[in-house]
Amino acid sequence: MRRGLCSLLLTALALAAVLPALANEGMPREDLIWARVSPTAITLNGVLDEPGWAKAESTLIRFGIGSGMPGSGWKIEGTSINPTAFDSTYAVVKFLARDNQIYLGVRLRDKSIGGSMEFNRMDGLLMAVKDHLSAGIPKPPAEYFYGWWYPHLTDPQPMGQLPRFIGQFGDSIPGEPRSAARVAAWDARTVVRGTTNSDATPDQGYTVEMRFDCAAVGYDIARPQGDTFEWNLSVYDCDGWWPYNVAAFSSTRTWLQGPWGNAPGYNEMRVMSRPNVTTTSGPLPIVLPEIIYPRLAATATIDGFLTDPVWGDPKVYTFDMRYGDAALRETYPAVGPFRAGQWQPSVNGGQAFVVDPGDATVKMFVSGDKLYVGFDVRDECVQYHINPFRWDGFYVHVTDIDSLDLVDHTLRGKRLGFQVSATGTALASGYLANLISSGKAQLVLRTKPGTTVDTLGVTVDTGYTAELAVDLTDFGYLPGNVHGPLFLGVVMLDGDSYLPIEDSYGTKTWWFREYDNTCCPPWGHVSATTTGVGPGSSSTVRRRAIPTRRCRRGSVTRCRSSTA
Repeated sequence: MRRGLCSLLLTALALAAVLPALANEGMPREDLIWARVSPTAITLNGVLDEPGWAKAESTLIRFGIGSGMPGSGWKIEGTSINPTAFDSTYAVVKFLARDNQIYLGVRLRDKSIGGSMEFNRMDGLLMAVKDHLSAGIPKPPAEYFYGWWYPHLTDPQPMGQLPRFIGQFGDSIPGEPRSAARVAAWDARTVVRGTTNSDATPDQGYTVEMRFDCAAVGYDIARPQGDTFEWNLSVYDCDGWWPYNVAAFSSTRTWLQGPWGNAPGYNEMRVMSRPNVTTTSGPLPIVLPEIIYPRLAATATIDGFLTDPVWGDPKVYTFDMRYGDAALRETYPAVGPFRAGQWQPSVNGGQAFVVDPGDATVKMFVSGDKLYVGFDVRDECVQYHINPFRWDGFYVHVTDIDSLDLVDHTLRGKRLGFQVSATGTALASGYLANLISSGKAQLVLRTKPGTTVDTLGVTVDTGYTAELAVDLTDFGYLPGNVHGPLFLGVVMLDGDSYLPIEDSYGTKTWWFREYDNTCCPPWGHVSATTTGVGPGSSSTVRRRAIPTRRCRRGSVTRCRSSTA
């Protein structure tokens, strides 16, 4: 378990008090599915004939129809007709579990099945599983690609050909047998109802039965508390290519939460499993939102000071961000410890030692139609810089729940950015600047006493505070009725400049989501009732002493730390 027993008990008690209210509001989690444990062994033969499959949880993927917010979508890769007019993607996806193995069953309707040496002219399943064994943060995707892509063969491809394994546990050389270790980590069987690479007669579809060894990527669904398998799926569907038929040709991709296998796009499915959730255990456990943003009657005066009483309300959702603090990331809820991360770019030709790590407390609540965000930043070198990699400031990523990207047909993410200006005020950028000019947002930043904005690092600063209010009706929520799912991400930017210039650096630290279109925002929820629901901040049981640095800046930087 990642949090202490005290924290878990307090959170459980708080959630128990609000569970009935949340259940009455209805909160379908579209980003998760359970893999129930099968009581019998599963034979990997592509038939899905074990009794457990009839009771397995399932979800549907269809081209042109969203398969679940916030990350699902679809894309036309190439077509000579409307792809919905001929043979668009229709796939039923199921999950089971047994012996620390996740089993995936997919039934696909398809009149034209096959592959090619060209990447987007094939059928198949492109997946990613976040690799928890990786030493990096956030945990990177391990690619699992099972499809009819054979770049080493010329077209036309052999009739009757089956998919190949590509990616982390795939064939190291296309067409050569995989090692026993790779087969143990990942395997699958496919049954085709028809003839691949031939459209002489219409096919009926194909069925895939697949197995993932959870231990191979650092998961343990067999432990008593279970685990959450971070996974996404993209279904590639090409029709009318065997041979090319201008009247029937289309090539599309339809995905469940994330489109890629080697990059963390948009979002992911949380595939949950634990030993006591079986095909015979009855109703599934209730899974609450990963974050509950309280709705409060009080508001804040946006003056940048964080002195309004509402900011001290224990129901306000509060969390800390700190560069280089792995223990703090571990306290983030759900998949937060694996999705949060940090990055240091090269500055002046190198990466200097970070003597004053970015350090902030962020607070959030909703009142009326507005989201209120408060920032309390502790920083000994507050500066203004034109290079975004060296800003002092923040990005807040907000997903518009009623606006689709025109190419990927996924909910749009919008980046609200600001930095400390040369005069110590807030300098908004991008979409936030537009919101402010249209009266849909307010932003004020104040430097703390003793802080001087410069890029020399000569005087020791104390930091800054900022307040942001955003009208959520600009993001697809109904005026006077803002509630339901809310998908956010927060990024802290911290630049420190010293002499000699080689000592200068910039850092970026993020909570859940690094960019407005990458994986993965937490599934957040705003209550319809103005009472403030949920545990709010858990910082009272997770906050640690924050080092106070006593530094002398100059040609050589020397620091020592004491505990405040």
